[in-house]
Amino acid sequence: MHLDAVSRRLDPSDRAAAGWTVEGADLDAWLARHGAAPMARRVPVLAFGSNRSPGKLTWLREHLGLTGPVVVLRARVEDLAAVWAAGLRARDGARPATLAPAPGVVETHAVWMATADQVRVLDRCEGRGERYDLVRLRAGTVTTEDGARLGGVWTYWAGGPVRAPLLVDGAPVRVADVDQAAARELAGDPAPPVPDAVTVEHGVPDALAWPDRVFVYGTLLPGRRAWPLIGPHVTGRAVEAWMPGRVHDTGRGYPALVPGGPGRARGALLTLADPPSALPLLDGYEGPDYARRRAVVHTPDARRPAWVWTWRGAVHGAPLTAAWPAD
Repeated sequence: MHLDAVSRRLDPSDRAAAGWTVEGADLDAWLARHGAAPMARRVPVLAFGSNRSPGKLTWLREHLGLTGPVVVLRARVEDLAAVWAAGLRARDGARPATLAPAPGVVETHAVWMATADQVRVLDRCEGRGERYDLVRLRAGTVTTEDGARLGGVWTYWAGGPVRAPLLVDGAPVRVADVDQAAARELAGDPAPPVPDAVTVEHGVPDALAWPDRVFVYGTLLPGRRAWPLIGPHVTGRAVEAWMPGRVHDTGRGYPALVPGGPGRARGALLTLADPPSALPLLDGYEGPDYARRRAVVHTPDARRPAWVWTWRGAVHGAPLTAAWPAD
């Protein structure tokens, strides 16, 4: 967390609504106290160069108008690498980094959980539409410190030959292997585009577009009463899943999930074909008694971020010890 030229450590927490704490407080509560957007209104942007540096963040504030708390998560990145770009930077002759597919390579980078205004600042910094494009990644695997595997993250990708990976003897040169002084002297050719690795983003990223999964535990489960509402928006199969929390019977014909604590709330993970279209419809169905938030959900093969509707008010009685009964 970076604010006012000070960096604060983030710690993962299953008990925190946002999944993270800062200075011992729930991150969303901390952001609210500082008048900043919660995590549910931020999108993940993979940063593979200087944009993870506190000094660079201060420079962005001073020169490009970056405002508000900047949430930056450490990330393990597989099958992608920061490599040297084909062109030199005009203002100082340095060789910038760019991103390229790299099967078998593992690197540590960072993920900004960025607001729309912060993405606009990054657009100006990276020269979106000229030097780099803002894209959704289809290649590689990005896993944050809390063990969550992030799919469909945004990043800045070469928008033309000047920022394409430099091929020396037919291969890109990793930033981890060659320093800036030696990189300036490299000679080679720009790599050809890799269209299957990314999808170019147009406009400002929509926070509803990520993640594309929802965790359901009651009437929205396959075969239950409200499945006809959500079913047409689901792609692929339902995956058994759970998250820390307790499910209570409201006595009104539907359950209430209270997140956190030692229990396990069991349900299913569903993938939405078009989250920005489906989520407002589901918000209307859940109503004011529930709050939609992002949570990290456990599946048999990984931990994944998902949208989940949790109960806003108090609950009475013991939590359910079995899955919510079928209709």
